[in-house]
Amino acid sequence: MQIGEFSRITGIGAYTLRYYEKKGLIRVERDPGGRRDYREADVEWVKFIKRLKDTGMLLRDIKYYSDLRYAGDQTMPERMELLLRHRSFVEEQQRKWEEYRKNLDDKIEIYRARGVSGGS
Repeated sequence: MQIGEFSRITGIGAYTLRYYEKKGLIRVERDPGGRRDYREADVEWVKFIKRLKDTGMLLRDIKYYSDLRYAGDQTMPERMELLLRHRSFVEEQQRKWEEYRKNLDDKIEIYRARGVSGGS
């Protein structure tokens, strides 16, 4: 499929898709006319890249994971290790945000105890 349709299906803009390709995160086949020819398997891969980015994985780590993925199944142990390390990072971020939320809640309770009312 061409980049426009692929962009619509994945929800990722054509500019970003070209950037991912330039950075080596995705490897896209070309049709005889030289146009990008995305495959169905590329859909889930690009969506996974987006999820990794959304969880705060650095682009260099996504690139490393991508290189391993394209190298084949023998790299599964390294990919698993990378995902486990990133999972630990995500858990640490969750702990931090929970602490931030608790601090906000504590301050809100102080204001409420003093009779201050807020908006919605």
